[in-house]
Amino acid sequence: MADTETHLFGLRTAANREDQVVDYLVSKFQMVAKKYSILAVIKAHGMRGYIFIEASSKEGAEADLQGVPYARGLLPTEIPYQEIEHMLEQVKVEMNIHKGDIVEIISGPFKRENAKVMRINRQKEEIVVELLESAVPIPITVKMDAVKVVRRDEDAPAEDEN
Repeated sequence: MADTETHLFGLRTAANREDQVVDYLVSKFQMVAKKYSILAVIKAHGMRGYIFIEASSKEGAEADLQGVPYARGLLPTEIPYQEIEHMLEQVKVEMNIHKGDIVEIISGPFKRENAKVMRINRQKEEIVVELLESAVPIPITVKMDAVKVVRRDEDAPAEDEN
């Protein structure tokens, strides 16, 4: 791995449009096999109107951001890593998902779709769901952190599977 210096910048976005900017950037970077200056995109929970980007240079990042909907521009100064470090810590949280729960998918191609939990694999942190709105029930495997519980079937026992 090359020792390239990276910089952290704040990107102003339209309020409540942070998710759209992140989704747009991620899809843009995945679709085109081009070398981009932006290396990572970070959305801090609860921070409205801003996301953070890690880039090799400010000029390159500004070029990469041209034409991105709802992106309003980079802040003039670089952000020290220590200022956002507390937002980046990964905390292991026990997911409270049970077989039979109705969940909303919050990321990925089925975003905003409701589904029923069919199986749970806690070791891999994955669940198998079936979309409620589909004509034919097709099992889809998603990460546990890609869903939120909308409705719980109180009669269903809490069931763990391998």
